[in-house]
Amino acid sequence: MKQEKSVAPMSVFERYLTVWVFLCILSGISLGQFFPNAFQAVGRMEIAQVNLPVGLLIWIMIIPMLIKVDFGALHEVRQHVKGIGVTLFVNWLVKPFSMALLGWFFIRYLFAPLLPSDQIDSYIAGLILLAAAPCTAMVFVWSRLTGGDPLFTLSQVALNDSIMVLAFAPLVAFLLGLSAITVPWDTLLTSVVLYIIIPVIFAQYVRKFLLAKGPQAFDAAMAQIGPWSIAALLATLVLLFAFQGEAILQQPLVIALLAIPILIQVLFNSALAYWLNRAVGEKHNIACPSALIGASNFFELAVAAAISLFGFNSGAALATVVGVLIEVPVMLLVVYIVNNSKGWYERNDRPGTSQAL
Repeated sequence: MKQEKSVAPMSVFERYLTVWVFLCILSGISLGQFFPNAFQAVGRMEIAQVNLPVGLLIWIMIIPMLIKVDFGALHEVRQHVKGIGVTLFVNWLVKPFSMALLGWFFIRYLFAPLLPSDQIDSYIAGLILLAAAPCTAMVFVWSRLTGGDPLFTLSQVALNDSIMVLAFAPLVAFLLGLSAITVPWDTLLTSVVLYIIIPVIFAQYVRKFLLAKGPQAFDAAMAQIGPWSIAALLATLVLLFAFQGEAILQQPLVIALLAIPILIQVLFNSALAYWLNRAVGEKHNIACPSALIGASNFFELAVAAAISLFGFNSGAALATVVGVLIEVPVMLLVVYIVNNSKGWYERNDRPGTSQAL
């Protein structure tokens, strides 16, 4: 029961996240044009290449989400080994590499004549950062909308977060190397410590403290601090687009071109995870969250890492922001597809079931 309570339905604010993102884009661009000196001053507030205002906003973004994660649920993985295996395969062995391939094909070659040549590498790096970390928080919402097994969702997220602490930096460095992009190891490792390790430790301490007061106190606290994540994300986007505004006004086509490989990646990986779960005989309420976890991205971490590695004005930061822009509508499309294909999924000719019938 405790796990089910942690899976809240989508709020009106979350449902219309794309609208708020568009408004933040317009606000950020406008503010950047009218108050350039103010935003340049914000950009100079750095320590060791970490922008302090943005770093604070990113912590506010990530920590409420991580408080929801119960690492004690890891023992539940043995109940759905096949579904866990499919999701891990898609998350860590397919999605990052498929995104690197899509970035290489679309950004470096197909769309290269339409993009600023000095930002090509940075755009690809942003796409890689976006795909290298599986989503932590919003998948609880997607899982709930598909009737997904909450214990599976919780244990899969906890397992992914545990892997991410160790695998994110080496995986990103490897893929950036394949794309012939110089890897700033010191900044990358600093990002992992700042935006994964420290928030995870702090969030679990807060979780333990709140749960000690009882489930009702925990739920009340989460209801209060939950909206902070989205609010901090939107504030970060205002800052990003205040710095990116000039480039966007000069080349608005960039947003649409960056969205294409992201869209293909989400649809491909969700379809692959969904089909593989059917092939191995997992139930529909396992396949749905598996497909959604397999396709969605931890865009908060991607935005943070892109800013730390390449800066506010980089193509990498812009690419991760485009990921935020299309995340909600595309994932809602995936939710619609898996919900309306349940009949096909449970048909008797499903692989692994025909011989038993």
